[in-house]
Amino acid sequence: MKLCGLMIPFLAASLLTGCGSSRYHDPSLTAAYAAEQESIAAAEETLPEETSPAEEPSAEETNGPADDMDHTASQETAESETVPSSASILFAGDILFSDHVLNAYSNAGGVSGILDEGFRSEADEADYFVANEEFPFSSRGTAAPDKQYTFRLPEEKVSIMNELGVDLVTLANNHALDFGTDALLDTCSTLDQAGILHVGAGANSEEARKPEIVEINGIRVGFIGASRVIPVSSWTAGANSPGMLTAYDDTLLRRTIEETRPLCDYLIVYLHWGVERAEMPVEHQTALGRRCIDSGADLVIGSHPHVLQGLEYYNGKPIVYSLGNFIFGSSIPKTMLAELTLEYTDEETGTPTPSLRLIPGTSSAGFTRRLTDPGETNSFYEYIESISFDVSIDENGLVTPDTEGGDSQ
Repeated sequence: MKLCGLMIPFLAASLLTGCGSSRYHDPSLTAAYAAEQESIAAAEETLPEETSPAEEPSAEETNGPADDMDHTASQETAESETVPSSASILFAGDILFSDHVLNAYSNAGGVSGILDEGFRSEADEADYFVANEEFPFSSRGTAAPDKQYTFRLPEEKVSIMNELGVDLVTLANNHALDFGTDALLDTCSTLDQAGILHVGAGANSEEARKPEIVEINGIRVGFIGASRVIPVSSWTAGANSPGMLTAYDDTLLRRTIEETRPLCDYLIVYLHWGVERAEMPVEHQTALGRRCIDSGADLVIGSHPHVLQGLEYYNGKPIVYSLGNFIFGSSIPKTMLAELTLEYTDEETGTPTPSLRLIPGTSSAGFTRRLTDPGETNSFYEYIESISFDVSIDENGLVTPDTEGGDSQ
């Protein structure tokens, strides 16, 4: 099940505060909240146990087996309070509701026409679902001049995102402003009303670079979005102009990472970069991905090439260079989801232990399905290994670094 049950279109974002994820925008509030909780916990430890006068225990009740039962119950309570937290986050690449996709959706009467049960189950079972939204939601604006492809969907189509269970999208890509700044602002408003968080773009540079920090099963996870692919420089957000966080000059991106890292337990950067249809990352991807890790990112996820690219571990942390198209309606069949599992195996370290699993799929005629045949999945994993850097992928899709310490240089 999704944390916030995002299956109802246009759910007010203000209602999300009671769900399983929480937003942190003010560091001082976060610190104050933590201090308050510590104070409450300390006070509770010093409170004496109260016994109602009407329920005074008898001498018999205070001795013998009853004591053993109370002791066992206390142990069980203590153990339940210290069970390590874990969270699963699912990542998809590019999503575009193209004509092929919308026709498949309409013919099936819902998302079963565009996404098979296997992938839908993965999305339902994950605690959080993140993707790249490769288009604006708007009915306003004029198509960008001298641009081969411009995408736009009416605001009501956001209900499909809700049906898919998407919790957060990055808008930092080369299509978010296809129909201008009004369409971008419409997109942000539409997503807000639908209860879907967004990163990477906004009304000004501060909004564009503002991270989303959500609490997933007690683990604070930060998300930042940025693009190194834009058609014109004016798509970069300014102090008073809408746009996105861009990374041709990555100074602001790295500063955002450094500022965000102390506020969360695990930090994810979603980047739009690379060369279309190139199955290997180019130099600017490897250099930028590693600088993000050096600045404090724990995981870098990439999109834009439309095809799958491999992975590497740098300083023990994964960079997934491209997840390709997930729901797009293109002629590129190979696709996958990446599932990140975070688990506190040692509460004293304060850092969750991550693991990464790939879930292979294929797409055609607007329909994306999960691969389940062992022959197909093994062949898929072998392919990803062949385009990756010193990683191994087992029969369940679990990714591990080959090099000691997980460093690719």
